[in-house]
Amino acid sequence: MTDTRSHHVLPHHDGSELYVSDSAPQLGDVVTVRLRVPHGYGPLAAVRTRSNPDHEPEWTTARLVGSADGWDWWEAPITVRNRRHGYRFVLQHDDGTVEWVNQSGVHRGETLDAEDFALVAHPAPPAWLSDSVMYQVFPDRFARSAQADEHPTPDWAIPAAWTDPVDPAMPGRSQQFYGGDLPGIIEHLDHLVELGVNLLYLTPIFPAGSNHRYDASSFDRIDPLLGGEEAYIRLIEEAHARGIRVIGDLTSNHSGDRHEWFQQALGNPGAETESYYYFTDDGNTEYVSWLGTPTLPKFDWSSAALRERFISGEDSIVAKWLKPPFNADGWRIDVANMTGRLGDVDLNAEVRGLLRETMLRIDPDTVLLGESTNDAISDLQGDGWHGAMTYPSFTRPVWGWLCGDEFEPWTTAEGEVRTEPWFFGQPIGGIPRYTAEDVAGAITRFTAGVPWRVRLGNMQPLDTHDTGRFATNAAPGTVPVALGLSMTLPGVPVVFAGDEFGMVGADGEASRTPMPWGSEAHPSVAPILELYRSLVRLRREHVVLGTGGMRWLHVDDETMVFVRESADESVLALATRGGADVTIPLGALAGAARAEALHGDATLAVASDGGVLLIADGPAFAAWSLPGVEVPGA
Repeated sequence: MTDTRSHHVLPHHDGSELYVSDSAPQLGDVVTVRLRVPHGYGPLAAVRTRSNPDHEPEWTTARLVGSADGWDWWEAPITVRNRRHGYRFVLQHDDGTVEWVNQSGVHRGETLDAEDFALVAHPAPPAWLSDSVMYQVFPDRFARSAQADEHPTPDWAIPAAWTDPVDPAMPGRSQQFYGGDLPGIIEHLDHLVELGVNLLYLTPIFPAGSNHRYDASSFDRIDPLLGGEEAYIRLIEEAHARGIRVIGDLTSNHSGDRHEWFQQALGNPGAETESYYYFTDDGNTEYVSWLGTPTLPKFDWSSAALRERFISGEDSIVAKWLKPPFNADGWRIDVANMTGRLGDVDLNAEVRGLLRETMLRIDPDTVLLGESTNDAISDLQGDGWHGAMTYPSFTRPVWGWLCGDEFEPWTTAEGEVRTEPWFFGQPIGGIPRYTAEDVAGAITRFTAGVPWRVRLGNMQPLDTHDTGRFATNAAPGTVPVALGLSMTLPGVPVVFAGDEFGMVGADGEASRTPMPWGSEAHPSVAPILELYRSLVRLRREHVVLGTGGMRWLHVDDETMVFVRESADESVLALATRGGADVTIPLGALAGAARAEALHGDATLAVASDGGVLLIADGPAFAAWSLPGVEVPGA
């Protein structure tokens, strides 16, 4: 639950193990759910749960099990009757007031089923996902090994030296070729170890007709320009030896127009692969493509043959790269939001379900993430994606809060020079202005409809290969604030390769500048590299930041304060742009007298009335370790 009100302490529940006895139930299981209520809140005549199995309300009565640290704890049984079983709490006060508690907060009126807490009776994601800090690599720009010189320049490419500037306009935008390869990544794996990341996400590595390789000409082999299958096997072996998992990037919405399946059917009615695509004329020469881009013909997922070859077959594309000798650890699915959708056709749930089913059969310890860069709530209900690459619940609001006032001109794909800053392709005149309260509101709004277990799998990037880099427009001193939030809020932190060097780029092409290897000790690089190492270490060393519950403690225009909690440890986090002078009221936070500073320059003190004072000059991010939460009867 994420209610941002700070004027008093509120009842709280979320999907963490403090409040839910089993986060991976089976249908028919009885799960105990707990609600913590501030002592003296009410008085309460009754606390109940209201579920909605099969869209018909079902109620259970909670019992008071005890009190600790100023909180009363109530618990109730819930029988899991649907794969996504939603529930909320209802508080009946002695004076007749009724309050409803769901994932968006505490309400005086009835609430939407879509924002209920949710138990998910689909197989749980791998436990390692919540312990992960992801590192995203765009292979052409990461590192070029000596072996790369042995490969001829492809016919589509415009060769570039490693130090050449990125060409943001077409055709250079997609065809400028720096020649980074998989052996180059292997040579720099120890950099990832030193940084502390433990999940490597590679954008596509299949042969293609562009530098980004999202227009694959085959899914059955690794691009020889990158080193081929042998290099991929060695990369994963070397990464695994260092405790780093590796996931690939697969386009389930489309292939490239050079793809062998597409070429077999193009202009050839009756071809075996004809049903894989949406051909719109009798001669198979016209077809539906992704957003009208002719080089990216769209897959037709009503085709049983495509489903078998791409996903469900024993030797399918999805299965092949998860099996020996490759042993990849999962997939990030590109354009997952549009996969299987076209006009009145919507097969998305079937496709993501097939993906999950195949991966569970091949290796249940693999992860499945989907790209859905806007409101992804309807697709994130636990039936397919373990999480998503999505921007409105973290990335965009953080940009709006922490970006500054000075912007450099940039060039579009069409060669047009723009003076207003790029903002995720939205035609709104630049980067909107948000407060910390706006950010907390966006986080609540775009996660209230997502089961807690799935929320923990959502990626939290400051930027990616598809966006400008956050540092480009960040207000002075705000990179630590943004990075600290990425590492401490619920979700999977993401570092786009180069962020740790302070790299900049106005949009998704300019951000793909080749890595500046050799500059690690430069005075402009060393401090930010150390910042990244420190905050990644904070995330990795404190398990509660991966799986613990979360409560908002204070939000105003300049500052947000929240706590991640478990029975073993809690971590208090403060993020401020303009400076903080905050009092957390008595009863909201236990154990502050035993707080240990973990990161940042801020002052924590316990007031004479038992409240907690937090003071910091802005911008600042700070974190403290606190004792774990005592749960009576647990």
